[in-house]
Amino acid sequence: MKRHLISAGDLSRDDALLILDTAEELARVSERSIKKLPTLRGRTVVNLFFEDSTRTRISFEAAAKRLSADVINFSAKGSSVSKGESLKDTALTLEAMGADAVVIRHGSSGAPHRLANWVHGSVVNAGDGTHEHPTQALLDAFSMRRRLGALDGRRITIVGDVLHSRVARSNVLLLHTLGAEVTLVAPPTLLPVSVDTWPCSVSYDLDGVLPKSDAVMMLRVQKERMNAAYFPSEREYSRRYGLDRDRFAKLPDDAIVMHPGPMNRGMEIAAEVADSPRSTIVEQVANGVTIRMAVLYLLLGGEIA
Repeated sequence: MKRHLISAGDLSRDDALLILDTAEELARVSERSIKKLPTLRGRTVVNLFFEDSTRTRISFEAAAKRLSADVINFSAKGSSVSKGESLKDTALTLEAMGADAVVIRHGSSGAPHRLANWVHGSVVNAGDGTHEHPTQALLDAFSMRRRLGALDGRRITIVGDVLHSRVARSNVLLLHTLGAEVTLVAPPTLLPVSVDTWPCSVSYDLDGVLPKSDAVMMLRVQKERMNAAYFPSEREYSRRYGLDRDRFAKLPDDAIVMHPGPMNRGMEIAAEVADSPRSTIVEQVANGVTIRMAVLYLLLGGEIA
């Protein structure tokens, strides 16, 4: 693997499979009474979060601690960043503290790439603007593989607010690398201009795509990033692009339902669908810790005991 994980597109098929296979080994640790390995003892992992996060931040913290690394949680609120300190000065401060890995979430696309030029440790992108979120794509692929087996030839449908979704871009890149066929379904206003260059197909007919899907991933409508009217109303969006009970029934019997969270229940996904046995939403959260353990372990060169 390379020294940093900034984009899902940076991963070769061998890299991706190595992470997924390593996560499978590490998952057994979670079944022990003591869920800890000494593999990264003496290493320091900094969680550098400039945006609010619950699942991702806690997941990375739990992953590092289970590998016995020292963890420093850095929140932009209440730090020198709120006084105007630049990303570069923050990076130099972390460098002086001897951080072995920096996990960064930032509102600006490209921030992890810039950070990687300023620190000697490994940089892991935990979400940058509307650009990418590679560890989310890895945990999604891990969750799919556990339910569906190998992903070669599997048909994955990603539905919703693709325009503002860093998860969608990372998933398209990674799933293509792993041999899956990805279809994006969204209103034309919620697709990026560059979507023609992505290794996937595009449809506007959710009802036509669902019967041919092995997995359907519903994306959250990111109202906080919307500064214009991208669709007539929430009701109309839900009617055309929401996964309700009737649409759920159109899926093949062994197809699974996914959501990166947090969910707008009743809008992009019905509560009964989100809570069904074929939903992997809770599994995705648990698998996030395992995948992030694998990423930190491989980047920092630990040893499985």
